[in-house]
Amino acid sequence: MSVDGEAVRTRVDSEAADEPGWEVDPDDDWALAVVATVGRQLRLRREAAGMPVAEFAAAVGYGDDLVYKIESGKRIPRPEYLDAADVALCAGGLVSAMQEDLKKVRYPKKVRDLAQLEARAVELQLYDPLHVHGLLQTRESARALLTMRRPAYSAEEVERFIAARVARKAIYERDPAPELSFVLEEWTLRRPLGGRAVLRGQLEHLLEAGQLPNVELQVMPVEREEHAGVDGGIEVLKFEDGSAIGRSPVVANGRPVTEPRQLRILELRYGIIRAQALTPRESAAFIEQLLGET
Repeated sequence: MSVDGEAVRTRVDSEAADEPGWEVDPDDDWALAVVATVGRQLRLRREAAGMPVAEFAAAVGYGDDLVYKIESGKRIPRPEYLDAADVALCAGGLVSAMQEDLKKVRYPKKVRDLAQLEARAVELQLYDPLHVHGLLQTRESARALLTMRRPAYSAEEVERFIAARVARKAIYERDPAPELSFVLEEWTLRRPLGGRAVLRGQLEHLLEAGQLPNVELQVMPVEREEHAGVDGGIEVLKFEDGSAIGRSPVVANGRPVTEPRQLRILELRYGIIRAQALTPRESAAFIEQLLGET
């Protein structure tokens, strides 16, 4: 999935030349191998076509430096780069088809691992005390949140993380769909990160998501005098074979856990949090009220 299907650029300058690719995680051996293979194939096809780097770079509309980085496996080409290369090399779709090889490695390994677990889960229980959960964020909300981080992410990192979050939303398109349960903190629905228009879009998206038959959204009001989530976020993913994996900052130092006793603690806390929060129907009415006030 590309970032907004950005069109191929014909104007070459030092900034634009770097746009159609992502950096490769130096600690991700699998990604390094895949990207190196794709880069080598691109170089061999270019050389077989008798095109010097400068001629090829001009044909695809990017700089020489980017071509060298991609062909040497130091850069992950975006889909639009591969499409332009396919045309320039008269490859008949074979170069564009490399997008499938790169689809899974262009996101950070941590995100890939999480997405693979989410893709297998039949039930997800998710509580984030700091933000609207990533699976519920709009693209605009994700951008606003990511640009607030300090030290600041680079523009490239922001776009890469946004693309990864959007890709994870394929979970909503699964058939059969998994059961998704979210508990949201009221204050995360009030803070207008990115501006009022962004917040309105986020609230509208939550109302739409909450209408899905497999999704339950609950809001934890700030006025609650009892709250079992004071120790931090909770994630519990359950799989078809009966196994599960969970994570919370105060259990096993935030590492994923599969041991029944630790999972029981997470599920106990999550169950109490749900009981303390507004019901899904009350939560939808509350979000509608917030939308009217925004």
